[in-house]
Amino acid sequence: MKNELSRRNNYSDYDFFDEAMHDFFPAFYGGRHAQKYMRTDIKENENDYLMEVEMPGLDKKDIHVDLKDGYLNISASKSEKHEEGKKENYIHRERSFSCSRSYYVGDIRKEDIKAKYENGILNVVIPKEAQKKAEEHRIEIE
Repeated sequence: MKNELSRRNNYSDYDFFDEAMHDFFPAFYGGRHAQKYMRTDIKENENDYLMEVEMPGLDKKDIHVDLKDGYLNISASKSEKHEEGKKENYIHRERSFSCSRSYYVGDIRKEDIKAKYENGILNVVIPKEAQKKAEEHRIEIE
């Protein structure tokens, strides 16, 4: 039946039942705006990886980058300041938010990671892990 509905409406990429599940359980599927913030491109170079994290409208002080247990955690929070005594007639405001993402980077020293924020893009350079050679241990037979 699922395939029949998709074929009948000439929607080869549209999946009626998957879309219904996304609508009924948005938290499980990430919701419609799951990647609204912090969209990330990761490029592999010879010696390192370059992460380009999209973070428009933020100041450098709003962004935090931490390394813990092999995970690079990037978080951002922005809140609007309200001036005392100034009455503003906002009906709706969406300029305050917070978000975070974690990326597994392996056993890397924090001193080797470089980050730079410029023009709404956070660039993070992460060195590649050194390849560990398989060690062979001969066991003496008595």
